[in-house]
Amino acid sequence: MKKIVLGISTVLMAFNLGINLSLAADPFRKNDPRPIGNQTEAAFKSMFAQGNYKQAKQYLEQAKSQEPNEPLVYALLASLAYQDEDFTSLKTYSDKTLESAKLLSTKDALRGNLYVAVGLFLQGGHTLVTEGTFKGASKALNKLQDVLKFLDVAQKIDSQDPELNLIQGYMDLLLSLNLPFSDSTKAINQLEKQAEPRYLAYRGIAVGYKNLGQQEQALSYTEKALSEAPNHPEVLYLKAQILAEQGKKLQAENQTTTPTQLKEAQEYFTKSLGQSEQLPKRLVAQIFYEQCKNLNRIDHQSRPCDPLRDTIKDANGLWGPMANQLPQL
Repeated sequence: MKKIVLGISTVLMAFNLGINLSLAADPFRKNDPRPIGNQTEAAFKSMFAQGNYKQAKQYLEQAKSQEPNEPLVYALLASLAYQDEDFTSLKTYSDKTLESAKLLSTKDALRGNLYVAVGLFLQGGHTLVTEGTFKGASKALNKLQDVLKFLDVAQKIDSQDPELNLIQGYMDLLLSLNLPFSDSTKAINQLEKQAEPRYLAYRGIAVGYKNLGQQEQALSYTEKALSEAPNHPEVLYLKAQILAEQGKKLQAENQTTTPTQLKEAQEYFTKSLGQSEQLPKRLVAQIFYEQCKNLNRIDHQSRPCDPLRDTIKDANGLWGPMANQLPQL
């Protein structure tokens, strides 16, 4: 009888564990997953594992009604609004990130404090883009002090949490790009430690090394990111950027030959733009612009890259055109 009871208990525990894992839908944690939600997880993976922003937006719209208390939903929507230069929506979703994070803090102190920091960070970003650096910098810096305070609270709860390390690493990366006397070393270390998922951590590390001018290291981590998230258009774009930068430097040293890196870069720009219809149009416009400039370096032509880019950027809608509808180079 005792064995039967023990067996039933074991089955029930396993069944409950299965249910919890199913409901958790956590893209960050393999162990002890949080109940983030299926639609939110699907949106996260569509955006960052597959590079399909268009599909991610659809999942996020569903998540708003099905998982309305998840702050990650609004943080991702804020990032899409920023891409589209929709600063009204950026403000709305930044505020919603903060509001839902405060509610979450009563149930999950780590994630709640983390996303309070994210919400404040997004609000600071909105201030900068709407008020300009001269007027908005002091306000944004004040917000940053609060961001650091809430991140510190989350760190004290669990400094090894993968979601915390990923988001803080990317925040440090953004700060290193925009603040004087700052570099990407801290961000690289943060992402190297416990950040998950690895495809996003590797990508951030690659960007960090690129910012430091360590192109070979950047290329190495880009390859790691591609091994985890094959054919991701933004990672292909990142690889193209690194190769183009290497080629540009070599061409400046010896203008009699065309470095192979420029030709390789062109290949990866093309691969990235092969998925242009699933990316925000402003991102597509920027990739196209850099491809155009790179091609000018290869064949020494003078294509009008700026107006060609603007035809993409100024088109209607949020998403890029199909690859075969991009301007001819």
